[in-house]
Amino acid sequence: MSITSLRRACLASASLACLAQPALAQTGASDEDAVRKLETVAVTATRREESTLDIPASVTVLAGDIAEEASTLDGAEGVTQYLTGVEAAVANGSQVAFQIRGIGAVDHQALTPTAAAIYSDGVFLSTNVQTSLFLYDLARAEVLKGPQGTLYGRNASSGAINFISTRPSPDQDGYLRASYGNFNRVDLSGAGGAALTDRLSYRIAGRYLSQEPALDNVQTDPAIPRGPEDAGGVRDEFGLRAQLLYETPGGSSLLLRGHYEEDNGINTTPRNDSLSVGDHEISSEGDGLKDTDNEFYGLALEGQTDLGPWTLYSLSALEGYGQDYGFDFDGTPAPSGNPNLNANLSYDRSFLQLSQEVRASRDFERARVLFGAHLAYEDFAQDYLIWCGELDPQTLAGTCPYVGTAGRVGPNPVSPLTAVTLLTHIGQERTTAALFTYNDFDLSDRLTLTLGARYTFEDIEGNGYGQHIFTDGTRGLNNRDGLGGAVGQNEIEEDKLTGNAALRYALSADTSIYASVANGYKSGGFNGEVQNNATSWQDEGLFGAETVTSYEAGFKTARGNLAFNAAAFYQDYDAPQARIFVAFDLPDGSQITSNSLSNLDEAVSYGVEADTSWSPLQGLDLTASLTWLETEIEQTSNTAGNAALFDGNPLPFAPELSATLGIRQEWQIGETRRAAIQANAKAKGDYYLDAEGLEARKQDGYATVDASATLYLDARGLELSLWGRNLTDEDVAISGYGFIGYNTFRSDPRQYGVAAKMSF
Repeated sequence: MSITSLRRACLASASLACLAQPALAQTGASDEDAVRKLETVAVTATRREESTLDIPASVTVLAGDIAEEASTLDGAEGVTQYLTGVEAAVANGSQVAFQIRGIGAVDHQALTPTAAAIYSDGVFLSTNVQTSLFLYDLARAEVLKGPQGTLYGRNASSGAINFISTRPSPDQDGYLRASYGNFNRVDLSGAGGAALTDRLSYRIAGRYLSQEPALDNVQTDPAIPRGPEDAGGVRDEFGLRAQLLYETPGGSSLLLRGHYEEDNGINTTPRNDSLSVGDHEISSEGDGLKDTDNEFYGLALEGQTDLGPWTLYSLSALEGYGQDYGFDFDGTPAPSGNPNLNANLSYDRSFLQLSQEVRASRDFERARVLFGAHLAYEDFAQDYLIWCGELDPQTLAGTCPYVGTAGRVGPNPVSPLTAVTLLTHIGQERTTAALFTYNDFDLSDRLTLTLGARYTFEDIEGNGYGQHIFTDGTRGLNNRDGLGGAVGQNEIEEDKLTGNAALRYALSADTSIYASVANGYKSGGFNGEVQNNATSWQDEGLFGAETVTSYEAGFKTARGNLAFNAAAFYQDYDAPQARIFVAFDLPDGSQITSNSLSNLDEAVSYGVEADTSWSPLQGLDLTASLTWLETEIEQTSNTAGNAALFDGNPLPFAPELSATLGIRQEWQIGETRRAAIQANAKAKGDYYLDAEGLEARKQDGYATVDASATLYLDARGLELSLWGRNLTDEDVAISGYGFIGYNTFRSDPRQYGVAAKMSF
């Protein structure tokens, strides 16, 4: 971000503060009455309930009004608006890669998980298709920065985020909320429950969201009719969650939770940034557009009981999804004015995940110990088609030779006719088993030592093939340059030992310092494209595990109406996973260049971060956070044939500076009415969309502001609100990839609307 841009962002944040100030004079409260003590937030980030002040690590909790606002976001990626050092790349509408402190591969494959372990009510979500959660009835989100390999296991090399729903309780609140906004946005949600007996209670929550396209689809070539508006994206989502809680007088509990979500909209077509289009515009033929048919489901049984001095915990879970959608792949108008030459893509995916975790914990006089075990099984399958022109749904044949070049079908094709469609199938099964321990030892009244370790074993089996479909319906394996049919299988077995150690010193009852070292890893696996041959499946089809070791020192305090946290960190990033163009040697001495997920040599990430919350006057709450981050790729080997492209580059989606400012001002109007304004601004500097660090793939720094104004009619349990998002109307790339030109997925423009909420 330039100095000018940063100055503008700061002025925008300051102006928000000025807007809040006039309301203070209306309260008439003295400073003594106005100052309140901040509540200490209890979290389960360490798998037991404790204050964030007592955790020797960077932990951010989004709760209260922020959690309520987050429950109205389009997806989980929206919570990055409240965080610094945490970013999200979004592709295809439902695939999200979270980056924490610059760590995290930006990839659009469904098989590629994010380097930040994403959890929903304690259940690990192992693919990036699942991580764009449809949020509703959210109690809080716990964000842990830095490797979390001890308690959160694989794919926590950058950190972990746990989204936690509101649990049933005997005296729970309920609500109904309705919102309407521009782009004909309709958002309906509600939750409620009751005690069925003195031990049994339930809660049901749901949400429905619909919205017309937010991006304009235009054509730059007047000879080509403008594509459908639906290419700008359509939202049509529904979610339902039901929970049943049984509690005993002795403190034991059993919670049964089930959820189901649908996404029946249309994903936004990417934009080729070489085209001359305006803000919030795309240029797409749209022949490949079709309604998404996505469903997500899960069932979990969570139990806790005391067995003597030990507390036993169990979590059994099933998660799965089915996904079927398509769009215009290259995001460009049809070349040469011929609509038959536009590339289209269709996905058909299925996924099932079974997991079981057990933990045993005990508190001693000067120690707290925890032992656990985790077991998981995953089954993934995907078919995708690439074609041009019109697609015959029966034969899956396109109407032009866009994908069937002579080099790909080989010297002896199975048909003398034209190959018009490429069908790629991949399958993967993964079994994971882990043992772990996490322990605190009080070395003195002020000094606490934390030690943890985890052993993980993984077995990953993959298979796939690439197949051409000819105009006569004949099918044959892709045989690029006559090197053999594109079919193969492979297996990866690996074990990892991760852990953490930390010292925490209590300067006082409300202030502490800490130093820690921790590591984590993200699994290797298979690329989701098998288009070349069996040899390339063995080579380019694989990518190795990445590991991160972090060294951190921090300060935490919560005194009266002020809380402040600061940390400095340095992270060694070994074998970073990145989607890059890689040249692979073939047996005949030639090479294949493939845009695949691969491993760079290493990288570093270091910086300083701070956050604060302050309630200086009655009804006024202020929050702010700042992260300064430096990242650098260190590439010395040339095994990929392109070392010079990466050495010295920053990591993707890692702005050097990012800052947030949050303001909530509430004041009383009479005995039964209140009013509040709430705003949150986030500014961040320039960042690159991929590891190559090209200026053409750089997103300039920008600032966004979300805000709301609410009238509370307490006697009626009614809230009336005006709300706005991206009020600065920024048009930015939320992810990008190279295909024909460089394509980017775009952010939504300014949104605004009204809402009403009835509580009961």
